[in-house]
Amino acid sequence: MSQTPLLRLYRRMQAWPAGQWLFSRAVCLKAPYFASIAPRITALEPGRCEGRIRHRRKVTNHIGTVHAIALCNLAELVAGLMTDASLPPSMRWIPRGMQVEYLKKAAGTIHAVATLEAPLVAATTGYDLPVRVEARNSAGEAVFRARISMWVSPRPPR
Repeated sequence: MSQTPLLRLYRRMQAWPAGQWLFSRAVCLKAPYFASIAPRITALEPGRCEGRIRHRRKVTNHIGTVHAIALCNLAELVAGLMTDASLPPSMRWIPRGMQVEYLKKAAGTIHAVATLEAPLVAATTGYDLPVRVEARNSAGEAVFRARISMWVSPRPPR
């Protein structure tokens, strides 16, 4: 399978000093809203993406833990990057819905992993692609889980 442009960029930037940081910044330039959580993408390959956010004031809620919506933002980011890195060239995607579970108070650096729940295939019609995201704290305890429905459909002809 050929590499997507996103995956090629990620792999090229990994050879650079501060490549993970630069790639994460580039993603936030393309999709500025994600800059609000200052993510760091730590792994990207077809079928898997990992990223993390640090516990800092900008992502903290009124009780001093990582805000629920910051966790949702991280989940959507890693799920979207994983989907984009996995797509056949003839397909495109957009998030369609998200179900979340807050398992315990999130504190410290949060590490999220997105994986496919079903095969991503080229098709002549659109379909729902379920993506699973699990986020863990620094101690390795699961603090958040999400199931994101990605709508995958054929690219329109140019």
